[in-house]
Amino acid sequence: MSESSTKTGPNRFEVRATSDSHFGWIRTRLSLERTMMSWLRTAVSLIGFGFAIVQFFERMQNFPGTQHARLPGAPYYLGLALIASGILALIVSIWQYRWTVQYLWGGSFSAIAGMSEERMIKEGKQSPVIAITVLLICIGLFAFFAVLLRLV
Repeated sequence: MSESSTKTGPNRFEVRATSDSHFGWIRTRLSLERTMMSWLRTAVSLIGFGFAIVQFFERMQNFPGTQHARLPGAPYYLGLALIASGILALIVSIWQYRWTVQYLWGGSFSAIAGMSEERMIKEGKQSPVIAITVLLICIGLFAFFAVLLRLV
């Protein structure tokens, strides 16, 4: 067994700064953005469906001629669970995104990123996707507490 095959840790890859590796890095970075946007779509759907289920079933109970539900609290709890799942998905997505961005900007991959270290730090920490995610977490929390406290 050679010494290079027993190495583990951050230096386990040989990174050569070529145009192929640079564009591969860019494709990976853009793939990360697409993954984050998929998380956002899923979380928004969960929050939206949760809120809509609560609103729909509360309004439906007031229609004349409808029977009372066997479990009248079920839509309420399902809606809260869906909203909470959406918020949790957003929190997990931020954690995954930040971890992967730090991995891509750090170590031996910084040579193929094609930017200075100051710019890498700035670009890695200031992303519009993170700002949108934080905004959606706030909206999700508002929806959760609005349903929980029956404000709407």
